[in-house]
Parts: sequence; C-alpha cells; structure tokens
Amino acid sequence: MAPERLPAKPRPLEPEVVPRSAPDPWVEKLAWVMDRWIPIGGGRRIGLDPIIGLVPGLGDLIGALVSAAIVLSAVHARLPRSAIARMVANVAIDAVVGTVPLLGDVFDAAWQANIKNVRIYREALRQERSRTIDSLFVAGVILAFFLLLAIPVVVFVLLVKRLFSP
Repeated sequence: MAPERLPAKPRPLEPEVVPRSAPDPWVEKLAWVMDRWIPIGGGRRIGLDPIIGLVPGLGDLIGALVSAAIVLSAVHARLPRSAIARMVANVAIDAVVGTVPLLGDVFDAAWQANIKNVRIYREALRQERSRTIDSLFVAGVILAFFLLLAIPVVVFVLLVKRLFSP
C-alpha cells in the first residue's frame, strides 16, 4: 500500500523577497532611457523625459507615470519607507516643476529624477542609505510645498485688507 501524500503547503500571498545588491536590469535601463539616452555634447546627456515633457498637459503626466514604475519596483523590493518617500519626492519635484513651460523641461533634463531614484534604490538595497537624511529631505519638500501654497493666501489676505481698510 502506497503512503498517503500530505496536502501541499499553501503558498503565501506575497512572493519571497530575495535580497539583492542591485535593482532589476529593466529599472536601470528605464532610468537611463528617460534621463541619459541622448548625447547632447560636452559629455552631457538627456533622456526622453524632457522631450516627452514638451507635450502640453500630457507630457509631464506620462513622465511621472513612467517614473512611478521605478518607485513601484522599489516598493515591491521592500525598500525602507524613507527611501520610497525620497523617491516619490524626487518624482513629485520633477513632475511639478516640469509643468512650467520650457523652463520645466530644462529642469527635467538637469534634475534626472530617475537616475537619482536608481541610486537611492541601489544604496537602499545595500543598506547604505541614511533613513534620517531621507526623512529630513522629504520633510523639507513638504514644508516647501506648504510655504508655496501659503504665499498666494497671504497675498490675497493682504490685498483684501488693503482694499477694504478705511
């Protein structure tokens, strides 16, 4: 008589994460294409990001969505939240400043958020990143955002006071 087989152990919902020292090759290739694909002389390079950003309205949205793929890969690799937050901040800065016509595209070419994010990804995988510095950077970006939002409110209040004061 053959022995009975035990039922297979149920698989976990999330795949096991194997520690690596570098991001997936497609992540690095995507960052390179978006930020450094085209040589422009003098040892400088730009990618598709600032070129796509020239399309009014949609260009910066498409660039941000492509950049989000790198961030999602980092989330899947279970990088620390501080590194993920820093990567999201880099993409947000790129997307928001990139909406300014022409000057935003020049900024996109110089900022190279995807290359920065791959560097963060690599360092976080090797546990070489300072969580404190990443957290302070994100806090600074949030503070700057709220200060920029406050400026029009303060100007509006001052104008209303001036208009309606005797």
